[in-house]
Order: sequence, then structure tokens, then C-alpha cells
Amino acid sequence: MADSSIEIGKRQAAYSAVDEYILPEHKVVGIGSGSTVVYVVERILQKPELKHIVYIPTSFQSKLLILEGGLQLGSLEQYPEIDVTIDGADEVDEKLNAIKGGGACQFQEKLVAEAAKKFVIVADYRKKSKVLGTNWVNGVPIEVVPMAYKSVLKSIENNLSVKPIKATLRMAINKAGPVVTDNGNFVIDAHFGPLTDPYLVHNQLKMLTGMYEIGLFLGMAEKAFFGEKDGSVEVWERK
Repeated sequence: MADSSIEIGKRQAAYSAVDEYILPEHKVVGIGSGSTVVYVVERILQKPELKHIVYIPTSFQSKLLILEGGLQLGSLEQYPEIDVTIDGADEVDEKLNAIKGGGACQFQEKLVAEAAKKFVIVADYRKKSKVLGTNWVNGVPIEVVPMAYKSVLKSIENNLSVKPIKATLRMAINKAGPVVTDNGNFVIDAHFGPLTDPYLVHNQLKMLTGMYEIGLFLGMAEKAFFGEKDGSVEVWERK
């Protein structure tokens, strides 16, 4: 595949994050999901001094990247403490709050991010935003237990102080029926418009019975690397 300006930027952002954050003295590293993370693993494979590290995946996709690269695969059960996790995002605001879960991996992504001493985001410039919900209008991804999806949808529409513009069960594209996560759950995408108070939305969603996990990653990342259109990298640090 020929490199577009976006792909060049993604690669540079991923390479910069790996060079700064994954060090030879590290023992365990979390590998996120998404298109930019492909370049994270690509950079790791270029550095023999990182081959001894155990890598924890957040999805089937990242598990394959680790295995196909010949890296050491581990799990959170084996290694509950992670030195650093690098992951992508669907949208990132100026405080480094993020919406994640466009690829339906938000539960495992959050587990691996929270287990890490440092959490770093890599993305392209299109993911930058002043307020979450401005650029990413597909909605906040909400993983739900299948038998509860209708009751959760009803609660989202009727019982929250912040009303959604739209909330729908995510349907598969090349298969009849809903998207099923790696954990066997369904995904609801709830678009609230610009999230001026993402913590309020997160906390109210968390209270709903049948809720599994929410694709709002708040106050977690310490730095984000964005690949720009011209191939440069812009770095945001948490304020």
C-alpha cells in the first residue's frame, strides 16, 4: 500500500512514541488497537533491544500483531503491572481525555491502560479536538451485556440528565446482526454532541445495570503524539 500523507504522519507519531516511551529496561508493555498501533509494533520490531519485553494485547488484532512479529505475548493475569501502554484513539481533547472504542475493544483497552504506569496515545491530526464529541460524531462506544442492550438503550434515552442526540446498537457490516466484541458483548453508540462535562456522562452511564464498559478514557493519558499532514509530529501533554 502506497503511503498517504496521513499514513506517513501516523507512522511518525507511532515511532516517536515508541522511541520516547518503550525503553530497554522495561519488562511489560501494553499494545493497543487500531491502525496507528500497526506502526507501533513496526517500530518495536526495528529495535532488537526491545525484543525481551513481554507485550500485552488489548484485542485480537494486537494479539496477532505481537505473535506475527515474533514478540513475547503475555496477559494481564500473568503481568498485572505494566510499564507503559501505547494505544490509539478516536478523538482526543486538549486535556487528553479520549473517546475510544470505534473498533469495539474499549473494555480490554481500558484494562490494559489502567494497569500501566504510563498511558500514551498515538493518532493522526484528524483525532484532535477542543471538546470530545465534536469531530467524532459516531457516538461514545458503550459495551453492554447482550441480554441488557434494550434496557440500557432505554435508560440512555430516558434516564440521563444529558440526553443523547442518537443512541443505536452497532450493527456488523459484512454479517447479519450486531457487532460482537472480543468479550462476547454488544456495543451501543450514543452521540451526545459536544461533551462539555465528559465525567458527568461517564459517571451516569456507569450506573446503568448491564453496562460493561464505556469508551471514555478520562484523565488517563499523560501524552499524545499526533501525526500531522506534512509528516511532522505534534505532541500534547496533559494539562
